[in-house]
Amino acid sequence: MSMASDLRRSWLVPAAALAPVLAFAAMALARADAGKPASPLFGVTVPDGYRGWPLIAPALEGEPLNELRAVLGNDVAVRAYAGGTLPFPDGTMLVKLAWQHGPSPDFEPATVPGRATTVQVMVKDATRYPETGGWGFGRFIDGKPVDEAQHRTCFACHEARVRERDYVFTRYAR
Repeated sequence: MSMASDLRRSWLVPAAALAPVLAFAAMALARADAGKPASPLFGVTVPDGYRGWPLIAPALEGEPLNELRAVLGNDVAVRAYAGGTLPFPDGTMLVKLAWQHGPSPDFEPATVPGRATTVQVMVKDATRYPETGGWGFGRFIDGKPVDEAQHRTCFACHEARVRERDYVFTRYAR
């Protein structure tokens, strides 16, 4: 055998020995959210760094919720919205921030956010969530997921009202 074949063979053994380690590392990355509070039905967590994501659209919700809302999207969501891509691709994440609202103390005609009410998350993963149009849902109050009964209402409302838009209410504010 040549020195080159000995060298190649010496790399093959360590690479094969590393396969279980690499598989474990991939599983660990996939479970990086494991320590975070997760929605009870879908296992959705609040994504790290979401506050730095681009704005998809704001909204003003009237009674009974009386909320000011902002929907943010990750890069996958922004590309899909910008390109008019439906259905949204796997990996799309949308985060809705909601606050009570009221008049500005500094400029009465203006409406400003007050107390935060919820953070809501939608994650597109057709393999993980086939029963709900490929979407997983999470609703969090003060960083804690709401109960299972409230999560059961998420998809039913989306399915009844915006099925033709891949179950997404928010339209892109350009």
